[in-house]
Amino acid sequence: MARILVVDDDRGMRDYIEIMLSKEGYDVDTASGGKEALTLCRRRKFDLVITDLKMSGIDGIDLLKALKDISPETMTILITGYASGETALSAMKEGAYDYLEKNFEPDDLKNLVREALRKKGINEEDVRFIKDVESSDSFGGMTGKSRGMLEVYSQINKMGDTIANVLILGESGTGKELIAKAIHENSSRKNNPFVVINCGGIPENLLESELFGYMRGSFSGAYSDKPGLFENAHTGTVFLDEIGELSPFLQVKILRVVQEKTFRRVGGARDINVDVRIISATNQNLEARVKTGDFREDLFYRLNVIPLKIPPLRDRKEDIPLLVNYFIEKYSRLYNKEIKKISPYAMSLLMEYPFPGNVRELENIIERSVVLETTNIVLPENLEISAAGDAKLSSGNDFEIPGEGIDLNEAVAKFEKSLMRKALQKAGGSKTKAAKLLNVSLDSFRYRFDKSDISQEE
Repeated sequence: MARILVVDDDRGMRDYIEIMLSKEGYDVDTASGGKEALTLCRRRKFDLVITDLKMSGIDGIDLLKALKDISPETMTILITGYASGETALSAMKEGAYDYLEKNFEPDDLKNLVREALRKKGINEEDVRFIKDVESSDSFGGMTGKSRGMLEVYSQINKMGDTIANVLILGESGTGKELIAKAIHENSSRKNNPFVVINCGGIPENLLESELFGYMRGSFSGAYSDKPGLFENAHTGTVFLDEIGELSPFLQVKILRVVQEKTFRRVGGARDINVDVRIISATNQNLEARVKTGDFREDLFYRLNVIPLKIPPLRDRKEDIPLLVNYFIEKYSRLYNKEIKKISPYAMSLLMEYPFPGNVRELENIIERSVVLETTNIVLPENLEISAAGDAKLSSGNDFEIPGEGIDLNEAVAKFEKSLMRKALQKAGGSKTKAAKLLNVSLDSFRYRFDKSDISQEE
């Protein structure tokens, strides 16, 4: 999905362009001036910057010059109410793609944006695909529509017409097998086998025979010929999960299959040819392992034709409510419960939690909560998570109440204040964004903020 930054000190014009381009399916951010724009460009990469020419402080031309150092690959379109041949010439000399006068027609800007992005290599089909996906909560069995996941979906969509090998990179629990399955289902091989091989879950002394099969009499217990997983995957896709766990001996064996699409069964004398697409996954840094000699460089480059990085859940927290609702529905149905939703306070705890175990950990938390819940709503006391480091909430009595007792209202108020402070810090002081992080309305957040003793400066 193309990322566009709109820079204008006129809020009306800024909002007008943002709404127009967002409706076209672009990911649009805004800045009220050149200084703010440069700060944003240092934090993230933009494909295109649309900026007003005349602004106080850093104007459009100065911004264009600065962008060449910060992000030289970013394209720029200038908008001005003071058009002249001299202005256009100055902008073009500094590398602007084009410019428009402020009385432009909407289609003029849309067409110019499409042209600039097409030149950069982002086509209209990608934008339409993302727009379609955004109208749903899921894609290929995966739930989420954060910016990071939309980019993953877009890459998967582009892989459909190729048989190139894919290396999926991501932490444990991010859903790498689901991603691999989605790639397979989105390809011309979707009606053929999808075979999963857990390279770290099969003992090394058995893995070779599991992968490549064996001949009768090749070892004790081999009473008949048996095809391996690669043979079973012929004309389909092989998913090599935890590829970094392969021993050096098996790395050589896999390399031959990757390069030549051929292998021999254990104890066999005949080469067997297979037509398979190989998707691998790892939570390790394979490049670092190549440098230390623990992973073959030639195998790494053969597998890493198309790298696909999956963002951890802590970097796509806007997907948490969608995932929570999906898991509540899934496990309510499985355990014959009537649970329909989660309490706002319980959701705020989940939004604050860093999820070191990613989506898998979230699923386990919700499944456990559904099993233990006796009402029709998931409550905080049934969430077994470490809540912002202040307390452990679970189904039982995991923390002690002192002999003299506690002031429940004071304890809850203290914890709520802690969450609000952290949300504001994460949101850069924006109450609107902080309210979204805590999954409460802006009015509710303002009320809670006003009754707390958090200072405006804080």
